[in-house]
Amino acid sequence: MSELKLAVFDVDGTLVDSREVIHRAMTRAFDRAGLGEISYDKVRMIVGLELTEAVLRLAPADYPAERIPELANFYKQAFVEMRAQDGFSEPLYDGARETVERLADEGWLLGVATGKARRGLDIVFEHHGLHKHFQTLQTVDGGAGKPDPRMVLDAMRETGVDASRTVMIGDTSWDMLMARAANTHALGVSWGFHTTDEIAEGGAHSIHDEFDHLNAALDAFAEHGDSAA
Repeated sequence: MSELKLAVFDVDGTLVDSREVIHRAMTRAFDRAGLGEISYDKVRMIVGLELTEAVLRLAPADYPAERIPELANFYKQAFVEMRAQDGFSEPLYDGARETVERLADEGWLLGVATGKARRGLDIVFEHHGLHKHFQTLQTVDGGAGKPDPRMVLDAMRETGVDASRTVMIGDTSWDMLMARAANTHALGVSWGFHTTDEIAEGGAHSIHDEFDHLNAALDAFAEHGDSAA
């Protein structure tokens, strides 16, 4: 078995605490579209999906299909405007940087599989200085989004790591479904958008409530592979 190990991270809700800003941007988009308020509980369920699919799920059933791209564009515009404002923040969760740096130092290959577009991912990673740690960055620009396995499969192909030595880490059921569809290990984290029950329903091998616990699970996976589940 190859000694290469690949950890693929989700971004929003896993590495970066974007809960408030995503809800605020979607609220602005819905307001511009004349759709009124949109609750956080509805918005949190679509985080991780490709944007057009996400707004399609959120829009009222009678909302014209031809206006879905416009609604998605309103969301993009809202994010651009918000990033230009003083005080805008998409902070890393406590422990995220330390985990990424530790894994990189220990010889893991690191990747991203995110519902963000590449431009948005680059902005976040440049702000936090994370690009240097990651060998593969998979976004929805490259094709099918979550829960399709495409991003994880592409990450494995780019790094030369097989499924038995690959782990996907994320905070949503979409991440777990994607990992399972790619036949990789699925580690859930409870501090993001989906509840532990929702993450479990997606097929998580285990769910962790702090980075110390996640690190222990990653160490076990590195030593034992899928038998650590």
